[in-house]
Amino acid sequence: MKRVLFVCVENSNRSQMAEAFAHMLGGADVVAESAGSRPSGVVNPKAVRFMSEVGYDLTTHRSKSLDDIEGEFDAVVTMGCGDACPWVPAKRREDWALADPRHMDDEAYRVVRDDIAERVRTLLASL
Repeated sequence: MKRVLFVCVENSNRSQMAEAFAHMLGGADVVAESAGSRPSGVVNPKAVRFMSEVGYDLTTHRSKSLDDIEGEFDAVVTMGCGDACPWVPAKRREDWALADPRHMDDEAYRVVRDDIAERVRTLLASL
């Protein structure tokens, strides 16, 4: 069983989608979580809508703080939060410099979503 954590500032878009793809692609072999350094408290409705297009219900997720996360991870992936992402114990760390899609139009949002899916697929295959 591999543990993966995805971190961005608000835990509203990118990290939520990454967690969802890890659940979809990793199945029972992966425990995936996401959190934010300054969580917004809500999952962006656009993330919910665009993940529903690929068959995932993000309404079951909630925006969480890094303070809610415990334990050590096989991989921690940060997403554009720089110094706002504190250190979390992990065997492996990556930073995915992904643009925050919250103000993007629909097509650009889908491009970010699909990029996240491919990155998660590559990450899981390498663990």
